Amino acid sequence: MFKVGNIYFIAAVAVIGGALFGFDISSMSAIISTQPYLCQFNQRGHDINGLCLGPTDDVQGGITAAMPGGSWLGALVSGIVSDMFGRKRSIQIGSIIWIIGSVIVCASVNIPMLVVGRIINGFSVGVCSAQVPVYISEIAPPSKRGRLIGFQQWAITWGILIMFFICYGCSFIRGNAAFRLPWGLQAIPALLLFLGLCILPESPRWLAKKDRWDETTQVLTLIHGKGDPTSPWVQNELHEIREVVEFERANADVSYFELFTLKMINRTSIGVFTQIWSQLTGMNVMMYYITYVFTMAGLASSGSNAVLLPSGIQFVINVVMTVPALLWMDAWGRRPTLLIGAFFMCLWLCVNAGLFAVYSRKPFPGEFTSTAESMAVSGAPAKAIIASTYLFVASYAPTWGPVSWAYPPELFPLRLRGKAVALCTSANWAFNFALAYFVPPAFANITWKVYVIFATFCAAMFLHVFFLFPETANKPLEELEDIFDDTKPGAIKNIGIPAWKTKNTRHLVLRRERNQELSSKEKMEFHEEQAVSPA
Repeated sequence: MFKVGNIYFIAAVAVIGGALFGFDISSMSAIISTQPYLCQFNQRGHDINGLCLGPTDDVQGGITAAMPGGSWLGALVSGIVSDMFGRKRSIQIGSIIWIIGSVIVCASVNIPMLVVGRIINGFSVGVCSAQVPVYISEIAPPSKRGRLIGFQQWAITWGILIMFFICYGCSFIRGNAAFRLPWGLQAIPALLLFLGLCILPESPRWLAKKDRWDETTQVLTLIHGKGDPTSPWVQNELHEIREVVEFERANADVSYFELFTLKMINRTSIGVFTQIWSQLTGMNVMMYYITYVFTMAGLASSGSNAVLLPSGIQFVINVVMTVPALLWMDAWGRRPTLLIGAFFMCLWLCVNAGLFAVYSRKPFPGEFTSTAESMAVSGAPAKAIIASTYLFVASYAPTWGPVSWAYPPELFPLRLRGKAVALCTSANWAFNFALAYFVPPAFANITWKVYVIFATFCAAMFLHVFFLFPETANKPLEELEDIFDDTKPGAIKNIGIPAWKTKNTRHLVLRRERNQELSSKEKMEFHEEQAVSPA
């Protein structure tokens, strides 16, 4: 069957799996404040103006959290599915599950049916979000790996943006079609993902692990060899993959338990916390419940739909500000990007906390429809809150957004990569679930202190990254095995360099290996010389 070998086309199709998550975020955040939704799932009766009040805050938190709850389970299962059926097939399975969930959500007539549909959708997102980075990381060359995996985050931002404005347009429709139409349309990208993957190759590293060496060579030739199986790049890559596969097969059985052994616990903790910290930045406050924040800042005073368009601006910022990471993330490195992002997000969260603490008042009875909208701010402070929120999104988009997807697949050896990334991604969804459920009652009970909590998390993640996260950018996946001494957190194996000095360690690793075998660079030069030498 015809296969496409262009690495950018492969990434563009695969990351549609990330866009599914984006569709879900905005299809909920844009809809939860609209009257058709509030009336269909109404639990609290009507206000003095006859408007539906919708679900209780706890129930709304549960509805929102149903998707990441399903994603947590999907991410864990995806490691087993991926190792069994392949990276590409596991993503296709996820796309089918998404279509089923979207049909149920679109047809929902009550809250239990809506929750079940969102759990199924979440299961799909868990599978895709865990395995798309693995798939891309095992196909991409080292110099482009971060950029290509970063497309996952960019696809999420595009999914958020596209679905948000679909929901905005549908908000002017009278009746239940205002929310059923967007929920039904989100099945279309999953169908495109399934069909698009049919013409993409499987991961060459997964094929090698299954002893399908002819197919491994064909995929490497298609993607990197420009049709020439004798290409130095193809031969060098094939040799390194074979060495790793044979070594791992001879030395270890694969299971989730190995991730918690003394030799792996360091990189497991780093990978898991990369995903946990990406949630504890507070970005969920800015995405799932942005309409609550902007309503408290006075943007809903001119109509029930007035808050949606200003909220959509932050989604545009999210898309645009992810682009610099796609262009320069590999040049910047992982550590500086994460450190800068944590610093600025902490700053803007502190600004918002201060503004709400000093200038907010308690809402008047009937002023807002949700008890989560527990503060009211007007005038210049309200504009400052909106601006600070936009700046927070602009700080997250080029830093923790894309890097949190690119970093974990780089940490683990081939035999564990599928399960390890699944575990890391499951941590993402576990905290996503907790925060989606936590934010509405938190705003209702501790008001502006919610921002203080997330600012504290950002300060903690800054310190964690600085002291324990090694640099992995621009290093072949096989070479990254030499970065960790898993009994000494943050150190280079047999070299002893701490995490904050790991940007330029390649020459030290090569020096250690020079008396054992040819380095990867020397192998490449050797093959190039053979290719140009006369017979």
